[in-house]
Amino acid sequence: MFPVGGDPGPSFVDLVRAAGGASGIAEAGTAARIPWSPPAAPGAGGSDSSMTTGRPGVWHGTTIVALRSLGGVVVAGDRRATEGHTIAHRGIEKVFPADRHSAVAIAGAAGPAIEMVRLFQTQLEHYEKVEGSTLSLEGKANQLAQMVRGNLPMAMEGLAVLPLFAGYDLRRRTGRIFSFDLAGGRYEELEYYATGSGGRDAKTTVKLGYRDGLGTEKAIELAVNALYQAADEDSATGGPDPLRGIYPVVAVVDESGYRRLPDTEVADRFVTLLGSLAQHRNAAEVTNPPATSANAPQIAPEREDEPS
Repeated sequence: MFPVGGDPGPSFVDLVRAAGGASGIAEAGTAARIPWSPPAAPGAGGSDSSMTTGRPGVWHGTTIVALRSLGGVVVAGDRRATEGHTIAHRGIEKVFPADRHSAVAIAGAAGPAIEMVRLFQTQLEHYEKVEGSTLSLEGKANQLAQMVRGNLPMAMEGLAVLPLFAGYDLRRRTGRIFSFDLAGGRYEELEYYATGSGGRDAKTTVKLGYRDGLGTEKAIELAVNALYQAADEDSATGGPDPLRGIYPVVAVVDESGYRRLPDTEVADRFVTLLGSLAQHRNAAEVTNPPATSANAPQIAPEREDEPS
């Protein structure tokens, strides 16, 4: 099929380029440059000119978090997508399985980010079929870093994509987390990481509650709490929405593989979290009751001197 010396090998990107489909593929073996146009706002019908000129119509995914546990990693992301200062979508998903033992979460421009995830999944599957074995976890992170680097020209135009990659390393038998910068720099995080508009608040919550040797159940609770606290402080981060039945995506990756928690389980964990927060608040009010007319210190009125 290919001439001598022209075999693309296990790279799906090189395969598409060699097969003549290079119009959407970046040069020099970097990531896919997917042609993309922003989606029309609900009800707009695409007639608004701002929806076809780029940045004003771009949907953005916001807060994602990952942390290591004793048996692997926990990855979670809220469900809100924003368009400027408005809510564009309440149920977008930002956490995906990359393959059986790894997950990728997205923050940034939603359209390019989702296309990058799809290409990444296909690349890993193609490599496994061609080579007969899976890439190492570090090799997968390197592949994703190349894709982020290939997106740099689009990032300079406001279409930045910042993924978070985590998985279970079958060779080291431990969970590992990798973060990225806009230029494709890849950095391993030893304990936890969060990014997106609410990333600072989520990371602070995890920092206060993280301990070495954290079990999977405690790690899930901490991730749920981190997203709740981020939503409480950041308007672009979506919290639990019982009315619509929308809850953050929470996934566990361990030796048995990728597992997404059912929405019903995530809902139960938020109910438990809110009950715990309410108990702490009530206990604080009992210890330090707010000042009221009944318990406020009484100040005697001043008496005027009697006239002589």
